Amino acid sequence: MRQVLLDALEKQYEAQISAADVKIKLLLENSVAISEHLNHQKELDDLLHEVATAEEKLSVLKDYEIPEKEKDAV
Repeated sequence: MRQVLLDALEKQYEAQISAADVKIKLLLENSVAISEHLNHQKELDDLLHEVATAEEKLSVLKDYEIPEKEKDAV
């Protein structure tokens, strides 16, 4: 059960990074696709914060992974 939860969280954080990455690329490459009234700098900062947070969580999550020896024993 532990590994299932860890895997689910890993996928969740990876999905958050991917979603924010797409939005960042759209914002930087095609700002016409985004509302004219949007504060682009603030939006970019928020998206970068999402990526940084998810990457940090992925890093911390690795501290809770089951060592390979234990996985083989289960």
